[in-house]
Amino acid sequence: MIGGHDAVILAAGGSLRLGRPKQLLTVAGETLIARASRVVSATRPGKTVAILGAHAERMCGQLTGAMAVFNPNWATGMASSLHVAADALAGRTDPVLVVIVDQLALDESHLWRLLAAHDGSRDTVTAYGDAMGVPAVLRAATLMRATSLQGDSGFRALWQDTMPQTVRADAFGEDLDTEADLARAVAAGQIDRDS
Repeated sequence: MIGGHDAVILAAGGSLRLGRPKQLLTVAGETLIARASRVVSATRPGKTVAILGAHAERMCGQLTGAMAVFNPNWATGMASSLHVAADALAGRTDPVLVVIVDQLALDESHLWRLLAAHDGSRDTVTAYGDAMGVPAVLRAATLMRATSLQGDSGFRALWQDTMPQTVRADAFGEDLDTEADLARAVAAGQIDRDS
């Protein structure tokens, strides 16, 4: 990809199935939201917005180089956070790197691979298993189209007409949603035991 990019960190969820904010779980003492912010910042975005919702007051101090934007409708699902992100970046035309905080495989090298693969002709997304999703580099127009989404609809609903190009990284298929997921991550050394 030639030129700059903006970035969105999606971190508004309430972690209802886990029962505590997964954004504040730690890896080597660093919270997941701080790690996401640091890794995204390393790619040198022009503008970064972190979409916060549940427990927002506990997360603002965890951000590096990102502007915190509150989503008052976070409980309605991811679509509302995408609306807020689109509003925060309205009028900007650079591609948008999008990450979520609870993917344990998130690292700078994968984000650089996505950015390098993105040629602007279509969105560039991560493929894992039979699925595809974030981290992703979206065309600015795709993010603006996210305002049409409702509830828990995510980006996949926007890819019905134009199939994105993919960068495979199966490790991103691991979820961190339940206590069982957390126990597995702790046993594997991916999350601190005392998180």
